[in-house]
Amino acid sequence: MKNVLIPTKLESVAKELLASKGFAVVQDADSALVELARAYPDTEALIVRSEKVDAAVIDTLPKLRVVIRAGAGYDNIDCKYARKRGIDVMNTPGANANGVAEEVIAMVLAHYRHIIPADASTRLGKWEKKHYMGRELANKTLGIVGMGNIGRLVAKRLEGFEVKVLAYDPVLSADKAAELGAELVALERLFQAADIITLHVPQTPETKGMVNRSLLQLAKPGAVIVNCSRAGIVNEADLRALKAEKKLGFLNDVYPEDAPGPKSCTDIADIMLPHLGASTTEANWTAAKRSAEQLIAYGERGVTTYVVNKSVPDGLDEQYQQLAYHLAAVARQFLGPDLHINRIECSFYGDLHPFGKWFLPPIAAALSSEFDSSEARDAEAYLAGRGITHEIREIDETKKYGNSMTLDFTAGTGDLLHKVSLRGTITEGHLMISRINDFDKLYFPPEGHTLMAVYVDRPGVLAKITGALAAAEINIEDIRSPHSSDGKRSLAMLKVNKPVPAAVIERIKAETGASPVAVVSIV
Repeated sequence: MKNVLIPTKLESVAKELLASKGFAVVQDADSALVELARAYPDTEALIVRSEKVDAAVIDTLPKLRVVIRAGAGYDNIDCKYARKRGIDVMNTPGANANGVAEEVIAMVLAHYRHIIPADASTRLGKWEKKHYMGRELANKTLGIVGMGNIGRLVAKRLEGFEVKVLAYDPVLSADKAAELGAELVALERLFQAADIITLHVPQTPETKGMVNRSLLQLAKPGAVIVNCSRAGIVNEADLRALKAEKKLGFLNDVYPEDAPGPKSCTDIADIMLPHLGASTTEANWTAAKRSAEQLIAYGERGVTTYVVNKSVPDGLDEQYQQLAYHLAAVARQFLGPDLHINRIECSFYGDLHPFGKWFLPPIAAALSSEFDSSEARDAEAYLAGRGITHEIREIDETKKYGNSMTLDFTAGTGDLLHKVSLRGTITEGHLMISRINDFDKLYFPPEGHTLMAVYVDRPGVLAKITGALAAAEINIEDIRSPHSSDGKRSLAMLKVNKPVPAAVIERIKAETGASPVAVVSIV
């Protein structure tokens, strides 16, 4: 494999490194990728940044073996189609993290000291010193939503400012947060206490619009929100409604599309930048260097560490990986988003046992959409980095569980210890949850929107739950209501046609005394 196409403005270090190893490199940042693909059909490796690598491009390159995204995100690449064609897709995670972290600090300092308007005013010959009275960053409380690579670097870079750091991350343990110099808190507590709130979570169905009216109402007057994550994380309409009343600052670097034209947040953003987080010479150089090094290792030694679209090993049905993901997603929500998982124990029965480590990546991905690798060792490192221990247990085949799996999650410590245990299997091609704790023989498919509620068994409770859903015009598509083994508690599992609002959940809790009450959405 020697023919490499780089259809983007990438630092020259990538081409130089590859050329030194005998690769034939074509770099052209001015022509469209589809045109370059037609001009160089012998391309075996492609290094891109934001260029769209879709089925049409892939089909134009019959010898293509690998696509490398010089950066972390790779939603511009059709990974599934690439896998069908036997093409590996890689990324270079962490290469841009420091650039984004420093941008966050730059934006906060610029906002606190009115750098942008004061510069414009002074250039006009004005002297509005009193008008631009600022604030100091020292001794403020910083709230970091998402303690991945970028969130951790923000905390580290601000150590010299003597700020107090609060962190929210549903898969980070309190001990690990303390190691990083942060206090782990619930999301609501973070919004209540922080002077500065910086967002570092991927956009998923769970995080879209997470910064909404209910959270913004908790914020301190004058709090500053920084979004260098994804545009959809912030509900702009809710921010617009509360911004003046709460005197909130909003510093933004992300938009629905990276393109010229009007921006929907223009009227509410105090600072707007054109997605500059990763636009540093150093970040570009690092991403270019890593992409070349990964391609060299891939071509010369077959190293696939950063391949994000790996297929499953021979002998393992991919559906069972989906089952592990769905069971972990249900367990995460059953425990509640504010409980920080610190231990995972797994049992894989029947033909699944030899593939135990291959289930760790989907489990990690279910706990946090930030995790995006299919490598078991990456999952192990990710869980360890969040302070989560894991064990794949030896099994007792005399139990005759067939091809099934049991996942046990532990959160908290001491008197605040919480556990949940789920068993699942596949029946007639359908994923099924067969047990949650001591609620057995469920055979409930983990898909769509599901409301789960545990309550002291007595007449009329299920009617109150269904009544609350009916009042909110939520239709019930399926229902299970088994008793616990001691007959004292019941579990209501209701598949519904749309997400259940928080207000409905609170009503169910108040009217039934159920705990926990959780909603899982798997779409």
